[in-house]
Amino acid sequence: MHILVVEDDAETRGFVERGLREAGHDVATAASGPEGIDLAACHCFDAIILDRMLPGVDGLGIVEALRARGDMTPVLMLTALGSIADRVDGLNAGADDYLIKPFAFSELAARMAALGRRLSANAGAPRLTVGDIVMDFERRTVHRQGHRIALQPREFLLLGELMRNANRIVTRKMLLEHVWDFDFDPQTNIVESHLSRLRSKLNAGFGEDVIETVRGEGYRFRSA
Repeated sequence: MHILVVEDDAETRGFVERGLREAGHDVATAASGPEGIDLAACHCFDAIILDRMLPGVDGLGIVEALRARGDMTPVLMLTALGSIADRVDGLNAGADDYLIKPFAFSELAARMAALGRRLSANAGAPRLTVGDIVMDFERRTVHRQGHRIALQPREFLLLGELMRNANRIVTRKMLLEHVWDFDFDPQTNIVESHLSRLRSKLNAGFGEDVIETVRGEGYRFRSA
């Protein structure tokens, strides 16, 4: 994998870079927020490892800037800010995973491998069609009856999880695990708020709501 590491602490940056190179990855590094944004804009990376607290632009700002311009490169946020609220903020901003300092390199390597498998899985199934909705994983686009629907990164992942399980109930716990990578309940309305926005976008101009709420159980994407 071609990986960008954005970390202002020289010791941590060197430690991560050496470990990734020994694991066979191609690595580029940046020591500030603006430098990281510039590198991400000029090069095609398979994944980005991003510190939360950076000079110039912080990690949340970088993720939001990437997602705003349509860059869907997987991001692992690496930070000392480890509260549930901090993790929720990072994932809501568009990060794909969150690892708290201090960390073991073996866990970092395992998480990068998981991101790589996710990329491979999407490459193996480039398009998903359920009813009148089409998801293109390579282009990161969604269409309903030929009309383009603009989704934020987390909304795209949420829709993909529902469509892969069409006509089956998907629980809130499943969505937290598979879309947010949470192995805990953050005790917020994170799932409900994202589903509400997703529904609004999918149903705008259409009469049928394809996402059904199954009271007390979860949600179901209806194919017809």
